[in-house]
Amino acid sequence: MRETVTKGLALLLGGLILYTSATGPFESLIQRSIFLALVILLGLAVYPLGAGKRWRPLGIAIDAVLAVGVVFACGYVALNYEQILVELPWATPRDMLLTGVLLVAILELSRRAIGVIFPLLVLVGLAYAWFGAAIPGPLGHRGFDLYYMTETIYLGDLGVWGMLVGVAATTIAAFVLFGCLLLHTGGGNTFMDLALRISGRSPGGAAKVATVASGLFGMVSGSAVANVATTGNFTIPMMKRLNYPRPFAAGVEAVASTGGQIAPPILGAAAFIMAEILGESYLRIALAALLPAILFYLGVFVTIHLVAKRRQLQVVPDDELPSWSDVIRPERIIPILAALGGLFYGVLSGRSIQMSAFYGILMTVLTFVPFALMAKMPLREILGKLVAGLVDAGKGMVIIGVLLAGAQILVAMIGMTGIGVTLASLIVTVGGESLFLVAFIVGGVCLILGMGIPTTAAYVLVASVLAPALTTIGVEPLIAHLFVFYFATLSVITPPVCIAVFVASGIADTNWLPAAVESVRLAAAIYVIPFLLLIYPALAGFGSALEIVLASCQGVVFVMAFAALMSRVAMTGKRVIDVVGLIAVIGLALTPGWLTTLAALALIIGLFIRRRSLLRDELESVAGDHHSLQAKETQL
Repeated sequence: MRETVTKGLALLLGGLILYTSATGPFESLIQRSIFLALVILLGLAVYPLGAGKRWRPLGIAIDAVLAVGVVFACGYVALNYEQILVELPWATPRDMLLTGVLLVAILELSRRAIGVIFPLLVLVGLAYAWFGAAIPGPLGHRGFDLYYMTETIYLGDLGVWGMLVGVAATTIAAFVLFGCLLLHTGGGNTFMDLALRISGRSPGGAAKVATVASGLFGMVSGSAVANVATTGNFTIPMMKRLNYPRPFAAGVEAVASTGGQIAPPILGAAAFIMAEILGESYLRIALAALLPAILFYLGVFVTIHLVAKRRQLQVVPDDELPSWSDVIRPERIIPILAALGGLFYGVLSGRSIQMSAFYGILMTVLTFVPFALMAKMPLREILGKLVAGLVDAGKGMVIIGVLLAGAQILVAMIGMTGIGVTLASLIVTVGGESLFLVAFIVGGVCLILGMGIPTTAAYVLVASVLAPALTTIGVEPLIAHLFVFYFATLSVITPPVCIAVFVASGIADTNWLPAAVESVRLAAAIYVIPFLLLIYPALAGFGSALEIVLASCQGVVFVMAFAALMSRVAMTGKRVIDVVGLIAVIGLALTPGWLTTLAALALIIGLFIRRRSLLRDELESVAGDHHSLQAKETQL
């Protein structure tokens, strides 16, 4: 019964997303209230209270009460949207009751889906708004009563029906549907086979396969943890089978899945929210994130390659690699290219993001169905794959929708109390005139606030509270938001609450702490890349073409040196010289100017040439010892 209800609600939500992507959204409050109602109802079905326990009947009763209350709360807003927007009505006891039911449903579903940390943060925000008058010092405020809080949260478009839920109900939902349909119509298998074919036969091939595959999936999944749970069940066992150290296997998967969250085109769904907050075009956000994402994956690849050489990790066996002729068959490649082509056509022709996603969905279906029919796939199976995509999209929106609803409430409380401005002022006061001291404090607080929270919700929180601290001291708003976004994203692999590492360690059957150490080592470059953005804004597209080229060269040299330092490989044969030389390269790369860049480039090339010579000498020495042993055996 529950499975049927779940499937029906997921289809209904997927259908709403598809319809409004094609025809345009309803009036804002109607779209958002219907969307949130379906998300919460589906969430109650997907995450039932007390499942498998003796007190499950009580859980059913509680879920039924929440479901009825949510339908009434969201239905009231949908039916009275015009009055709410025009008259801004005063709150009544009925409104307070409906607000309370909606809040309980959102927070309880958040608890079931991701744990207690996020709902506790929202509760702290609500308590702070209510009891602020009792707090002494600069963090105190005049306080707000329950009537005013109800009007803000429920009877307007600044609370739960605000921008974040609006973006979730339109743009993010459309992209989640696009990604799910693409994966269910064969794109998932093709991504994995491409990753195997591209990286499988190079040193550390299985780890590189995990990086490519998880990066591709992570771009559209919107959750590093969900990505680890899906692709990790393929990549981690493959690495274990090839005798890769288990903590290393878990660390690679966690880092690769996290990297997908910062990579265009959608940055784990944060690109759309960033565009709305900043008033920038989506294309501008995606382009600004492109070079930092390339530098991140370059750093991960180089680190894996050097560690694989040092530890002599195996490549993927030939019999486990798909053939190129199989991977690039027209029926596999053309639907993906057509889907991406439809998406980018919509973006480049100036259509809305959700309409662009619809073009991608349309091209996915129009190319998948003919190829499936030519392959004599039964019509029932074709429809089954498309329906499965719709259902998965609906389920995928549960966590995103509920979290963004909770985040919107928290953002409303932050704005209402002014705590964001207060904290920004305190950070600037502590940091003084030092840009990097302020940035260091902001980065550290972002890591703490983002722990235990999925990427998108973490970004919303830190953008509201901490980005103003950077813009106050003159940092470009887009750079400031990318800075806090990267650190919020990194919280999922940063100890002690590194939830992506926890999941990966569970799959690898290893202790999470050594896996977290491996994760931090592999992702070390991205802890510094946000500071590179402060030094070289051209990495985000600010400046002339020549400045962008210079910043790119500096970034590449920095990442190569940092990867070599973190992987602890021998460059010259003497560890002290290796460390001093690589630190010198990093210092030169962080110093603006062509002369320092060329010097850093020459030094890193020299170190890698020396490393190659060292490896050649070692091989010749091994070969000489082998010949000597053969000669002795012959004499004997």
